[in-house]
Amino acid sequence: MKNVYIIANWKMQQSPEQAQQVAKDLVKKVKKDKIKRGREVVICPTFTELPALSKILKGNQIGLGAQDVAEEDYSAFTGGVSAAGLKYYDCEYVIVGHSERRTYLHETNQQVNKKIKLVLKSNLIPIVCIGETFEERQAGQKEAVLMEQLAEGLSGVWVHENQKMLIAYEPVWVIGSGQAVDPDEAERTHAAIRRALLEHLPAKIVSDNIGIIYGGSVNSLNVKDFLDRPSIDGVLVGGASLTLDKFWPIINY
Repeated sequence: MKNVYIIANWKMQQSPEQAQQVAKDLVKKVKKDKIKRGREVVICPTFTELPALSKILKGNQIGLGAQDVAEEDYSAFTGGVSAAGLKYYDCEYVIVGHSERRTYLHETNQQVNKKIKLVLKSNLIPIVCIGETFEERQAGQKEAVLMEQLAEGLSGVWVHENQKMLIAYEPVWVIGSGQAVDPDEAERTHAAIRRALLEHLPAKIVSDNIGIIYGGSVNSLNVKDFLDRPSIDGVLVGGASLTLDKFWPIINY
């Protein structure tokens, strides 16, 4: 059975003190109550909190991820953070192509493609975000948008037997809205994404090495409805991951 991925994207919503305190509280909770078997829990804080959280989380059943990565390693790229730098702080996962970067920083599918290749080359696990806007959905372009993001993002990408990749379906129009997509629709979309992946990678790799997770207004009340669906391998959680009282019921639903 595949792991169930519970990934927290803390975005830029906490002070350093808050981020470190939540991480410490989570570690204490894990030691006391344990994480259910088969759950892969990952925290993705801001870049500035990676060194501190690396020390707090190390050896405590909680993985560490980054919210982005530069397109190249060790180059003249002011403000960038390299994949090698992320590995130094024990990062295992990297979010790539989040809709907020695509929207506000105009990140393209081609840039996402370069980042995916670099992350895999660095033996990190990319969490590749795809999703449609409300306008694209209303125009009946949802599937076309998702397939284009996949095709261009995965162009020339190869996942080896000892590597993993996650695809995060995050409908742009529900992020932060408090209203999630209907779980049945999410299941159908994930099944379509899995079929599309077979056009880019071998069936065994898609089956064994790639997980497809859902993101967008996930909370303790709806997480079970999503994770009970056979094509949904986990969740990418935003606001509901910022405090232990909201996040723990999601981890151990």
